[in-house]
Amino acid sequence: MSPPPAAPRPRLRLRVSAPAEAHLRAGHPWLYEGSVREQNREGEAGELAVVYDRRDRFLALGLYDPHSPLRLRVLHTGRPVTVDDGWWAARLDAALHRRAALFGPDTDGYRVVNGESDGLPGAVVDRYGGTLVLKLYTAAWFAHLPMLLRLLEARFPGCRVVLRLSRNIGELAGAVGLTDGLTLVGDEPGGPVIFRETGLKFEADVVRGQKTGFFLDQRENRRRVEGLSRGRRVLNAFSFSGGFSLYAARGGAREVVSLDLSAHALASAERNFALNPSLTAPHETVQADVFEWLARARREFDLIILDPPSLARREAEREGAIRAYGRLATDGIRRLAPGGVLVSASCSAHVSAEEFWEAVRGAARRSGHRWRELRTSRHAPDHHASFPEAEYLKAIFLQFEA
Repeated sequence: MSPPPAAPRPRLRLRVSAPAEAHLRAGHPWLYEGSVREQNREGEAGELAVVYDRRDRFLALGLYDPHSPLRLRVLHTGRPVTVDDGWWAARLDAALHRRAALFGPDTDGYRVVNGESDGLPGAVVDRYGGTLVLKLYTAAWFAHLPMLLRLLEARFPGCRVVLRLSRNIGELAGAVGLTDGLTLVGDEPGGPVIFRETGLKFEADVVRGQKTGFFLDQRENRRRVEGLSRGRRVLNAFSFSGGFSLYAARGGAREVVSLDLSAHALASAERNFALNPSLTAPHETVQADVFEWLARARREFDLIILDPPSLARREAEREGAIRAYGRLATDGIRRLAPGGVLVSASCSAHVSAEEFWEAVRGAARRSGHRWRELRTSRHAPDHHASFPEAEYLKAIFLQFEA
């Protein structure tokens, strides 16, 4: 005689601290381990957990992750809902609709899903032509991966899907047969993939490259640089694979210098120029530490872009990063010809936009030159941020009088 089927486990229920309740009601998508005051049982990664308030009323529903201090990533607040395939599909379709009018046929590289800000917390999807890159930041998504792949395949038929993993979940992923750079759908890329951004061709190393293979978040600032480049000698510092350099060349730059410490990145920049034979501006690559090179260089430029990697990966590094941004701006200003433009950007989430902008403005004031602020900028529309911790990108454009 067969044993009776096991009774379904009760829904995972959480109660949280009063401050956490307030944050969740205000729409914050994260619940930390230290804010959980009570739960009815142990939970598994990817399980849907319900948060109840002190009056035992439904407060929020989210993806539970027992392996992370960020214990719950919120999917929904307000009234109870049924989370099924249709619910997930509606979330993904809303993200696609948000981007539908942003790009024309000359752009097939952009962010499709921006994690928490698109209601799919801990998951990012970037498109590079016929390749989708799915980056996961929590093991909670492993259980839902088949469902997510079905939805992506239905909306992007024929596209390859490559998995990228946050470093902190690599070991957990290996336990379920997942590895960073694994091709989940379609054939393995066999090298960088080619995509288009406003008509320019770029390569993206979707398997081993930084982020998901390219810095898609700077698209709008690259277009602004294009509009400032005509007739100018342009220095693209921390150039990576030459994104700003190509836009400057298309904008009519007299010459373009890509400066980076990585020979691999500079080789990618040269290949990107080769993908766009219509770009005829002289392009030079310089392999050097940007801080050291700017401090000792004697060359002058009419337009300098300073776009370093994050200088503050944790809160303890914030003050040092602010000083480093000021030093970079000071040395960049010294390399500007009269009438030159400085474009300085930051991707350090622990440094606020105002702190960063003020560091650059302070360098401009101390330079002794007359200058004016052309603009500041934040996130591109496909990288929109819906809560403070998601806000990392900022830039400032300054012009110095001749």
